Amino acid sequence: MKTSKIAYKPVGLVLGAVGGMIAGMAFKQVWKWVEGEGDAPGATDEDRSWKEILIAAGLQGAIFAVVKAAVDRSGAVATRRVTGTWPA
Repeated sequence: MKTSKIAYKPVGLVLGAVGGMIAGMAFKQVWKWVEGEGDAPGATDEDRSWKEILIAAGLQGAIFAVVKAAVDRSGAVATRRVTGTWPA
């Protein structure tokens, strides 16, 4: 295994945690804008419709995927700038 890949593992873990927090905050803001409510419905929220629950889940998944890709890519670019090699 390459040294840069091993060195990137802890960085990737930290970036993943930070990315998750950013994605969670972004989703909460987007949901407030979409529905005007503070909290998105949970899967077991019996007062919400299937449609509302599935839309919230899809939106949350999309936001998390975009943030994860952006954070992972940024981390890889930064690693290459520091080490001269791509961490993959």
